[in-house]
Amino acid sequence: MRTLFTYCMLFPRRTAYVLIALLAAGVAEGLSLTALLPLLSIAVGDTANSDVGKRVVEALQSIGIVPTIGVMLSIIVGGMIVKSLILLVANRQVGYTVAHVATALRLELIDALLASRWQYYLRQPMGSLANSVATEAYRAANGFEHSVTVLALAIQVVVYGTVAMFVSWQATLTSFLAGIVMLRLLNELIRATRRAGTKQTHLLRHLLTYLSDVLGSVKSLKAMARDNVAEAILRDQTRQIEKATRREIMAREALMALQEPILATLIATGLYLALVMWELSLPAVMVMVFLLTRLLSLLNKTQRKYQNLMAQESAYWSLRTAIDEARAAAERTTGTRQPTFQQGIALRHIYFDYGTRPIFQDLNLEISVHSFTTIAGPSGVGKSTLLDLLCSLAEPKSGEILIDGVPLREINPRDWRRMIGYVAQENVLLHDTILNNILVGAPDLVEADAERALHQAGAWDFVSALPDGLHTVVGERGGLLSGGQRQRIAIARALAHQPLFLLLDEPTSALDPETERLFCETLRKLAQTLTIVAVSHQPALINAADNIYTLSKGKAERLHPSAETEYASEAPSVSRREATSGFR
Repeated sequence: MRTLFTYCMLFPRRTAYVLIALLAAGVAEGLSLTALLPLLSIAVGDTANSDVGKRVVEALQSIGIVPTIGVMLSIIVGGMIVKSLILLVANRQVGYTVAHVATALRLELIDALLASRWQYYLRQPMGSLANSVATEAYRAANGFEHSVTVLALAIQVVVYGTVAMFVSWQATLTSFLAGIVMLRLLNELIRATRRAGTKQTHLLRHLLTYLSDVLGSVKSLKAMARDNVAEAILRDQTRQIEKATRREIMAREALMALQEPILATLIATGLYLALVMWELSLPAVMVMVFLLTRLLSLLNKTQRKYQNLMAQESAYWSLRTAIDEARAAAERTTGTRQPTFQQGIALRHIYFDYGTRPIFQDLNLEISVHSFTTIAGPSGVGKSTLLDLLCSLAEPKSGEILIDGVPLREINPRDWRRMIGYVAQENVLLHDTILNNILVGAPDLVEADAERALHQAGAWDFVSALPDGLHTVVGERGGLLSGGQRQRIAIARALAHQPLFLLLDEPTSALDPETERLFCETLRKLAQTLTIVAVSHQPALINAADNIYTLSKGKAERLHPSAETEYASEAPSVSRREATSGFR
């Protein structure tokens, strides 16, 4: 029941609208049913034994309607037509609301994810988050539909029960008690459905998480003939989902199979009591049989819909957990000052760690504007982490980062990041055109900006030579392009909005020597108008820089010109794995 009330509280206006429409439909049907008893009484020539029939006839006569068989049939049919029209409006609203619920849940999760800290993403399996946005949001929206249907059926039960009470309160109360007993007896099947639904949610999340990881590594797995191992794991997880689905189906079908014989027994018992013990008139018995059959049938439908709700509710609570966790990891928003970038950046006594593993201890570093700085050092010393600190994706545990003398924590982080162009180590492109991969939907950028950025990144020659040019689709994760081409498009993406501060994490690791030389020349030209910080092992990029810092033991040391040549001559000995791997 918690999920049922939660849905109503989350979307009160839409739920109220649906329930009002369904209540009006129930009232229309109930009013039409009141004509059924006098109609039968007139048909068999017996109106004396029915108090309800007398009241209905008197009410019709008071407004000038003669209660003939034709009139009574017209009232019944008219009530059903009105009910159907109101239900049409209500069911349309249910459909619209289901679509709205799915969209609202997806957007709520997406907003929470995009507002969370970078460290939160490092702990999250992307396949699991994708499952939440797609599968769980859809199942949760279906759960809302089932919850509204449960409420609607409950209203109809009340309407039919009210009409039946006027005919015979004894038979109605007896039927209600029998119906409650029936629901209690079958409740274990609903609990089984809930367990199966929870199992499905858990297994689907694990399946999509593992599938996402496998597809991201499918090239290397196939190259080593190890894709069959991943396939075996995926098959096993898929079969477990099938077993959970079978359990849900078995519980659902068992509920339906048991409800019908129980319903028939209850109706037969009610009919016997009405005829033998309470000695109701034939018209009253006929009406009671119709009403009780309808009433118990509605109780059965209510239970089945509630069972469907229990099968879907785990998706909603799983999605809600993901939203709450992302919100708990939200980025700080304390900084309000507008950034300027006219002097430079200073890092003062920075301490930073990942839990028990210290990265920086008393780190001090200066970066002046319109300069080209390279950060070097062995693997694991925190070169990529330094870039995270500079663009406010991570915060130091102590010490200060000053932008033109202003602490970075006092600056609005989004305004600061708008000044930054960033190229990560692993450049994953969208399954889209080169143009859209560069602009990424930015409303203030146009095709000319993409072309300029491609020229700056040394990528225009190969892009213009493609059959579709800028409109060439690059494939999943950019797989239709070479590694060097993907790298250059990622660099163009960082340059498209003309940043003031360019951060590059191993930007030339996938470039050939000639392209790397041209790119370094481009960076030196760009350094005349913007500030560049690059993490690199490559000697060409090190030699092109104005300043070189090497990181070691949590501190930064600025190399002198004589040491620069020595470090550059040793750089080629660094392994390719070190030059292209992450250093967190």
